[in-house]
Amino acid sequence: MVRHVPKCLFCDVARGNARSHLVIEDDLAMAILDPFPIRAGHTLIISKTHYSCFDELPDDALIQTGRLAQRIARVMKQRYGVARVAFFFAGTQIDHAHAHLVPMHDDTDLTSRRYIAEESLTFRGVPRENDASLVETARYMCQALQYHVTR
Repeated sequence: MVRHVPKCLFCDVARGNARSHLVIEDDLAMAILDPFPIRAGHTLIISKTHYSCFDELPDDALIQTGRLAQRIARVMKQRYGVARVAFFFAGTQIDHAHAHLVPMHDDTDLTSRRYIAEESLTFRGVPRENDASLVETARYMCQALQYHVTR
């Protein structure tokens, strides 16, 4: 049984009621491009059923998320010429279990306050990627994953 929560952005995406740039999907999860990427190609893997946090995901959904992440990471390494792709569950901003995949160009692409020496830091929001770039990236990744978008 697929469970959705009203006013949840990712539930709306899973139902096809919110715009997204689909990379690949299966019966349990879907991967979409993050419109506010840390790096080009930043992808989110969201559960099609609403769970607030990753620790609530059933084993099959968690395993399938990992499998999708590995497939996508291999494509990212090839496309962006990187040696590593970060894979993490952040649990912030949207109350719906989702994982992030980020091609790692620099060691500082993902960081923690615990590693920063300066006492005072300022941060800026990540700019929204333009739709043409998101469309092109989604097409490339779908083709590389041999996935044909049906919606």
